[in-house]
Amino acid sequence: MIRRRQVLGASAGMLPLFSIVETANAQSKFDWKQAKGTKLEVNFGKHPSADIQQAHQKEFEELTGMKVGSEQIPEQQQRPKVAMELSTGRPTFDVVSISLHVQKKLIEKANWMEDLRPYIADAGKTNPAFDFADWSKGALRYGTAANGKLHTLPHLPDFWMVYWNKALFAEKGLAFPKTMDEMLAAARTLNDPAKGVYGFVGRGQKNANVPLFTQIMLGLDKETLSADGKSLQMETPEAIWAAELYTKLMKECAPPGAVGFNWNECQTTFMQGRAAMWVDGIGFSAPLVDPTKSKIVKDIGFATMPAGPKAHHSAMFCSGLCMPAASKNKIGAWLYMQWMTNKALSTEILGKGAGMPGRASPFSDAEVRKSSAFPGEWFDTAIECQQIVRPGLPEIVAVTEFRDVFGIALTNMISGGDPKTEFAKATAAFKPIFEKELT
Repeated sequence: MIRRRQVLGASAGMLPLFSIVETANAQSKFDWKQAKGTKLEVNFGKHPSADIQQAHQKEFEELTGMKVGSEQIPEQQQRPKVAMELSTGRPTFDVVSISLHVQKKLIEKANWMEDLRPYIADAGKTNPAFDFADWSKGALRYGTAANGKLHTLPHLPDFWMVYWNKALFAEKGLAFPKTMDEMLAAARTLNDPAKGVYGFVGRGQKNANVPLFTQIMLGLDKETLSADGKSLQMETPEAIWAAELYTKLMKECAPPGAVGFNWNECQTTFMQGRAAMWVDGIGFSAPLVDPTKSKIVKDIGFATMPAGPKAHHSAMFCSGLCMPAASKNKIGAWLYMQWMTNKALSTEILGKGAGMPGRASPFSDAEVRKSSAFPGEWFDTAIECQQIVRPGLPEIVAVTEFRDVFGIALTNMISGGDPKTEFAKATAAFKPIFEKELT
């Protein structure tokens, strides 16, 4: 999820990936050439991480004796293209990237993807250096179906955090809030419209605003669907509480016009020093520490979302790599997937600001930390977020429609609508769509 965002400076002194993998290969005696002479096709959604993976494609070909064809397609075109090809049962690709927060339920219902667990468990097919234990547990849960099938190797998790202005907090003698109630109190205290400074900024634009609401709702240990996925939870006391807190932050503490803000307006407002706190994805971090773009480089703070009344979570969105069940080169596909997500390449992707890897170890890499424009606090926050993630959107096929319908309800609340009434109307409007999905 880190398009449009350069996060870190490139790591210095990194060994060529081919050398690293060859060393591991020599030690483990793993047979990387078991699919030698075959051809593999890869379909990526356009993303900076895919640029790096394609740049190392020749190394993979030399290592395995395979030939690889790969393409990148902008995600809005890639998603329907992938769905159409998979639905025919004859996809032109053997490895494909998907957005779990949009496509997870679709690929599960259609049973389009191969279960990766047997490959991981097979020592003849999986290099010991793959180190499955290094993967973020929260990201792995996201790539796993309710029946336990691991259909996606999560590759680019994007978790939500709080950006805060330490100078503004210091002026008021405030510490960073530990709870959501304290967050609202701090936002009210820091709100000073006469000086053009606001206590909070967040997404108010319909559709885009839903993840901010769900991030709050996770603090009540509640998601938008029931645990069995068969009923909406948008009229529960927890949903109403979260909507009320969202509304208070946006109505009382955000800049005028925030009802129309998406991430970019929030980012600009925060970088200019006009907001004390901003809650959004970690992938939007880079410009905040760029002195050519940000006025608050020396004052920026990074933190996990404060705990809610019942739980402490970070909303997560994620993309990953899948192997279609209809692939004609499954061994080759698995070799590609594990090599393209190895530790060295994952560290390079993080180090060059091309994405957040699904592995945990790159965030503790001393060389990356040393060469990064970000302080240690950013890395520590990222590690903490990884440990408390939960999906930020419902796992349904009609996730876009869900965001549209309930996003309108949230914008109406900022304009004066009653949360309980607005969610009741939105639930009634979305119910036929949801019920059709359950059939």
